[in-house]
Amino acid sequence: MPQQVTRLDRVVIRFAGDSGDGMQLTGDRFTQESAVFGNDLMTLPNFPAEIRAPQGTIPGVSSFQVHFADHQILTAGDAPDVLVAMNPAALKANLADLPKGATIIVDTHDFTARNLQKAGYDGDPLEDEQLLSNYQVHAVDLTGMTVEAVKEFGLSRKDAARAKNMFALGLLSWLYGRPTEPTVTFLERRFGRAPHIRDANVTAFTTGWNFGETTETFAVRYEVAPAPQAPGTYRNITGNLALASGLVAAAVRSGLPLFLGSYPITPASDILHELSKHKGMGVTTFQAEDEIAGIGAALGAAYAGSLGVTTTSGPGVALKSEAIGLAVTLELPLVVVDVQRGGPSTGLPTKTEQADLLQAMFGRNGEAPLPIVAPSTPSDCFDAALEAARIAITYRTPVMLLSDGYLANGSEPWRVPDVADLPEIDPAFATEPNHTSPGSANGADTFWPYLRDQATLARPWAVPGTPGLEHRIGGLEKGDGHGNISYDPANHDLMVRTRAAKVERVADSLAPLVVDDPSGSAQVLVVGWGSTYGPIAAGIRLVREAGHEVAQVHLRHLNPLPRDLGDILSRYDRVLVPEMNLGQLSLLLRARYLVDAVGLNVVRGLPLTSAEVANAIEELM
Repeated sequence: MPQQVTRLDRVVIRFAGDSGDGMQLTGDRFTQESAVFGNDLMTLPNFPAEIRAPQGTIPGVSSFQVHFADHQILTAGDAPDVLVAMNPAALKANLADLPKGATIIVDTHDFTARNLQKAGYDGDPLEDEQLLSNYQVHAVDLTGMTVEAVKEFGLSRKDAARAKNMFALGLLSWLYGRPTEPTVTFLERRFGRAPHIRDANVTAFTTGWNFGETTETFAVRYEVAPAPQAPGTYRNITGNLALASGLVAAAVRSGLPLFLGSYPITPASDILHELSKHKGMGVTTFQAEDEIAGIGAALGAAYAGSLGVTTTSGPGVALKSEAIGLAVTLELPLVVVDVQRGGPSTGLPTKTEQADLLQAMFGRNGEAPLPIVAPSTPSDCFDAALEAARIAITYRTPVMLLSDGYLANGSEPWRVPDVADLPEIDPAFATEPNHTSPGSANGADTFWPYLRDQATLARPWAVPGTPGLEHRIGGLEKGDGHGNISYDPANHDLMVRTRAAKVERVADSLAPLVVDDPSGSAQVLVVGWGSTYGPIAAGIRLVREAGHEVAQVHLRHLNPLPRDLGDILSRYDRVLVPEMNLGQLSLLLRARYLVDAVGLNVVRGLPLTSAEVANAIEELM
């Protein structure tokens, strides 16, 4: 019978299975297909921290969610419209997230008594009338058909079954009209040195497509049209890759070599992996033996005239705190990237969180303020990295860049910028003496490393080896201007206040905040930072569609806060601050502006949902 084609404006699909079933690869390939097709999209990978959790158990379930649409979208979706479950554990772990009427495609091959027991089922859920009545369930032997399709390539049954994720990808690609050429090309390149593996995966993928085309199991296909985009060259990019690209761009626009001193840590390691590929662009990467050595090397590179960068997550920031304080007192440019994850301690290494804001603000001994920048979307990580580098170089200070696991691993289309359009960053190295010794008749004849630019309060940056600019710096307090060790109480008070004032001067270079308040008469303002941007904006859409007025402002700069923020807050009766923590920005806003900020605080290791934000706004109204 002829198949019906239904047009949709958006779809959320979640692929779920064992951590060894290739769900991240499957989701990534479906994402790439959708990007090539021209949809707007956002993704949410979700995987266990264990290297190999027990097979068939709920702790071992790995998933990848992709939201694609014919219009601009802001999140990876509150709940999946389609669940592809490769075993009983994947079904059980994700079933509660599905809305009534959702589509479930289940690989029946592993629904054995043993696997059902490991997943915590007393009986076969595929025979449950309630499940069958609440959802559109398609029970398909994906593994069995895959093994049969690839038997000509002489693989063992175990190896043949590994291609089942490509069968599932082919089926979903047919169901939603995705282009197949990108995946075929990818498989041919990835497994080019193993022809039998290559051919088996390509065959499984095309067999899945053909199964959808020929079976009567699926009576409806779906179309999601491309989304309108501004002209330009686009690529799908994750937050970590965007951040790495932004650091390279900052090095290019400043004319500085880029040095990364890093120790691998989830979820920041991809930045190290990516930057290690760009030696040809003057990038040096150093995988240190620990977190302290990583930042020490980066700080040494900054002293020598490089753009010093170190990448980590919250536990690594704790270990780096003394060296960050050293960078504050040395007043050298340094970018410290913190890709936040669930804590405390080891916490939830593969889950997202926003709980390092107060650590970034105050997590050092003494008065050691530094600027803090936070990106809002995966692609915005590029611009945030550029901004962090600009501030670090211009104001001679370490800068904390707060990304998180949701941004790091999530992806979206990114319009590739023209390098010539990116802002130039002038390192303005010191090249000659800046101080006149008493009795000198020839003008400036000595170099003082702590004389300051009157506009930025930045000290001069002298590359070691520059003739006549020999100087000494260290961790002990410096005398104002001359930089010699000083224990004078008045000097210490002056230097502490000067370093704090320098950080506050960063606000002079910030553009006015953009407040999204179309009518200008909203009484509720939603303030966010970091990756809550998407859920907040999507929640506000829902509230406005219901006929209510609400305003939004999102902060990129968390220290110093923008100069106009206080005035903006004072214009609204109620202020809502959604965060993936227990109220850290709310605390800062209440203390700084004496505003009765109300928090929406959820700490699940998962992003906020737009529905949660919309409900919180309506409660305030």
